[in-house]
Amino acid sequence: MEILYPAILEPQSGGGFCVRFVDFDDTFTEGASREEALFNAGEVLSAMLSWGLDNDRPIPEPTPDLSGAVYIAPDARTQSALLIRRARGERSLADIARVLQTSWPAAERLEDPRHWPSLRQLDRAAAALGKRLVLRFE
Repeated sequence: MEILYPAILEPQSGGGFCVRFVDFDDTFTEGASREEALFNAGEVLSAMLSWGLDNDRPIPEPTPDLSGAVYIAPDARTQSALLIRRARGERSLADIARVLQTSWPAAERLEDPRHWPSLRQLDRAAAALGKRLVLRFE
């Protein structure tokens, strides 16, 4: 499962670029250059997803294969929290804690976008959820 959200990158008449996310009406940013706008887009996406996770808000699935869109990934902490929450589905945190042989608060931290889980924790959580951990650099 990959977390990449489509964004529309629009050149501005006075220079710079505006970036707006297709799946979030209130998520947008800008930058003086394309690179700065894309960097800022990753930051604002991470913040919006983190807010949604913190407030137990529904987070939409990314729109796939949108022509003309640039696909943006949130930061690693936010991605891991969202991936675990999605993979957990309807299973309770208590169930996950039992499978991981850990406490409920430790299992809850895996879905906290401010928490940096270790690779070992992520690997164990993935296995407990019937998944496998895959890493890559972009």
